[in-house]
Amino acid sequence: MDASMITPFINSIQNVFSTMFQLPVEIGEPRIKADRKASHDVSGIIGVSGEMTGTIVLSMPRDAASSIVTLFTGMEFETDSADFADAVGELINMISGNAKAEFQRKSVSISCPSVVLGADHTIAVQSGTPCVLIPCSTDCGEVVLEVALREAEAEIETSTAAA
Repeated sequence: MDASMITPFINSIQNVFSTMFQLPVEIGEPRIKADRKASHDVSGIIGVSGEMTGTIVLSMPRDAASSIVTLFTGMEFETDSADFADAVGELINMISGNAKAEFQRKSVSISCPSVVLGADHTIAVQSGTPCVLIPCSTDCGEVVLEVALREAEAEIETSTAAA
């Protein structure tokens, strides 16, 4: 995965967080994620299809997610409520949607978000697709974007080579 696939997500999380709830985001050094264990206990997940395929995950500790959701909605929710999960889902939806807009020459669709709550959950990605972990720091705590994308042609070539 090249940097041109990661930069839109860095720009997007900074834009969404600063525009929607005036929360600056400092970006750490992106790196390849070695395991499938979620970075934290709250994960919003979006699937990507079309000319690029894969998943985008926004993962946060429960306390950070609670603070961010409160800033975002102006309301406090129990972390096990449907409204809390909806807000986390909308956050990853906005981040993914804004990033998708930067893939100007690609036909890409994003799925409806899913949200997983709980310690030690795992997130499966397509085999052979590297996952880039982008650590982010906010006044509410750490958040992590996990970007596991590849061009659809690479998927076809991999399938053909395996056969």
